[in-house]
Amino acid sequence: MSESPLLEVADLAIEYRRGIHRVTAVSGVNFTIRAGQTLGLVGESGSGKTTIGRAILGLVPISAGRILFDGQDVSGDAHRRRRREPGQIRAIFQDPYSSLNPSLPVAVSVAEEVPRSRRVRSEAFARLSDLFDRVGLPRAVAASYPARLSGGQRQRVAIARALMSDPSLVICDEPVSALDVSVQAQVLNVLKDAQRAGSLSYCFIGHDLDVVRYMSDWIVVLYRGQVLEDGPARTVARHPRHPYTQALVAASPELDRPAQPRRAPDPHPEPPRGGGCPFAPRCGFAEDRCWVEQPPVHLAADGGHVACHRYDAAADTTAGVLL
Repeated sequence: MSESPLLEVADLAIEYRRGIHRVTAVSGVNFTIRAGQTLGLVGESGSGKTTIGRAILGLVPISAGRILFDGQDVSGDAHRRRRREPGQIRAIFQDPYSSLNPSLPVAVSVAEEVPRSRRVRSEAFARLSDLFDRVGLPRAVAASYPARLSGGQRQRVAIARALMSDPSLVICDEPVSALDVSVQAQVLNVLKDAQRAGSLSYCFIGHDLDVVRYMSDWIVVLYRGQVLEDGPARTVARHPRHPYTQALVAASPELDRPAQPRRAPDPHPEPPRGGGCPFAPRCGFAEDRCWVEQPPVHLAADGGHVACHRYDAAADTTAGVLL
């Protein structure tokens, strides 16, 4: 992997206006992605992970912070211009059918991603045939319409379409959550194979910690738009340090992990007022200060971070000890 980050998200904040009110969707998010690396964004619905992905793609404006791609600011108008260029950022979404034109054969939709300078029929279809081989699709699919394909086939087409322009970074927004478990495994392996073939990087967004761990080198755990924990994927999944991450792990029965304390959460908790920890209403360890004081961000020995009042870095032996 290269020394300089391919993507750097620094102090990112995103707000929406609802009538006369402003709603904070993302606040103070920081992470980097290097060439050939997969960073996972994990959290429940409403955690801000999809909003961050859309901001990286230039689909939503940011309120504060910076998004740097290959050392250049790609926020706002600058990004909207650059994302059309070859070698830039592409996306794979949860519903592949919505990203493919139902009135066009698959080959035409995929070929649209070829840079104009290379849009020669023979070259485009040679590239398409190679990609179909790589993602495990029969070449006959090229003449089919999206409605005639299975969900797994459509998602493979979406992967081929995203790779058509040789991007450096692909935003994968819940790319397998709508698929059967057996098909999920096939699609995830296709993504891994595509990454091994070059220096492709992924920002992999999901709510299933099992899936995110399988794909990622580094995981960022989000709750109500804030980062509560990040670190190496294996550490975050097997030895979670933050109570919220522990709850996510407890909800993933396939993980090989020690039992973690758990409290039945309120499905609609109100965040604390006055700048406390956003997870305080659901946390079985919450103290008085958790409701009124923003937790400090502690640096762990492995380079990860934990935003929790009760985390003790000195006592952490990579097992995520909460005293």
